[in-house]
Amino acid sequence: MTTSIAAALAETLQDGGWRAKARSSQLPPDGNWNGWVVCAGRGFGKNFTGAGWINECVETQVAGRIALIAATAADTRDVMVEGESGILRLAPPWNMPQYEPSKRRLTWNNGAIATLFSAEEADRLRGPQFDLAWADELAAWPDPESTWDMLMFGLRLGKHPRWLATTTPRPIKLLKALLSREGADVVVTRGSTFENEANLAPTFIQALRDRYEGTRLGRQEIEAELLTDTPGALWHLEWLDRDRVTESPDLRRIVVAIDPAVSNNEGSDETGIVVAGVAADRKIYVLDDLSGRYAPHQWAAKAIAAYRRHQADRIIGEVNNGGQMIEGTIRAVDPNVSFRAVHASRGKVVRAEPIAALYEQRKVHHVGSFATLEDQMCSFTSDFDRARAGHSPDRVDALVWALTELSSKGAPVAAVGTRSMFAPSRR
Repeated sequence: MTTSIAAALAETLQDGGWRAKARSSQLPPDGNWNGWVVCAGRGFGKNFTGAGWINECVETQVAGRIALIAATAADTRDVMVEGESGILRLAPPWNMPQYEPSKRRLTWNNGAIATLFSAEEADRLRGPQFDLAWADELAAWPDPESTWDMLMFGLRLGKHPRWLATTTPRPIKLLKALLSREGADVVVTRGSTFENEANLAPTFIQALRDRYEGTRLGRQEIEAELLTDTPGALWHLEWLDRDRVTESPDLRRIVVAIDPAVSNNEGSDETGIVVAGVAADRKIYVLDDLSGRYAPHQWAAKAIAAYRRHQADRIIGEVNNGGQMIEGTIRAVDPNVSFRAVHASRGKVVRAEPIAALYEQRKVHHVGSFATLEDQMCSFTSDFDRARAGHSPDRVDALVWALTELSSKGAPVAAVGTRSMFAPSRR
């Protein structure tokens, strides 16, 4: 046993370990800080940074009780622990932890334990205590402030408990608050996707440059700029954060809206699929955003699954581009769903403005966080129809169709129950 450990240690030393492979921007800064924010673009190596730091803190016995938190339980498992740059992949052979998925736990030979958490279940952080925490993709958490508060209450073991937050930036309230502490008890590392170009596929890098370099989305996702609302945008993130909720009341009606793309390839627009419901007091709750690039049978299956899962009473589909094909595709998957075709006779801005007004009047609530949809909303400007720049805001289109239907004067149907951001129906 001693010989095998010594051999593994010698192999690790020869390999150089995490620090030998990391760029200087991926190493923990010097100083007496409490928190470290790595605010960087996609592919920068944020997970490599986090996993390497966690393993190092265990090896040096700086930490013994660790919290690992991501947006979902699957993200914590698939990215932070089992991922290509996860803790298991980066752990040296002589200090490989035992992973028990059923217990959501990693255990090292020296007794250190890391427990896996999901930001969808903030209350699970009540009770446990930690001396170290790694929070991944903080800006994509469904309820960031509640989850962060629970984490901070438990980060109380040892002489100097510390935390690391790795994230691609979005201008959420929590991230802005943490960044404002830079120079006090928080250190910040900023970085671009292109810093890690040597470790990324050339085709990926070229695709990023061709499609996103110089765009607003590229500035956020590649260059890691913390962007504020676009001047002239119809929606403001402040409105969304102000009225965000963790669950809805009983809903009187629920719809699934589809804005289908006309093609399905790498350069295609997305198919927008948004689920929303209206309560007895006429307030509207956005329940899910399932948008993405799909073949017709795929988006039809996605929409119908959401229709069943959320117990919706209607699917709405924009037929400007697809005509009767839209309903035909839906009927081919399930002939019994309730479907209504809608036709855009006015421009996108004209249709979106009254819906944006509902948000301003505090009549719409998002159940959880929908990062991509909200980014698209907060960059949708009042001159879109004139400029016609970039790709179509398909998620916004689907949202507008859903909320237009729910805000009409028609009588609501019978109640279908409470919707929670933590309920399985949202996944």
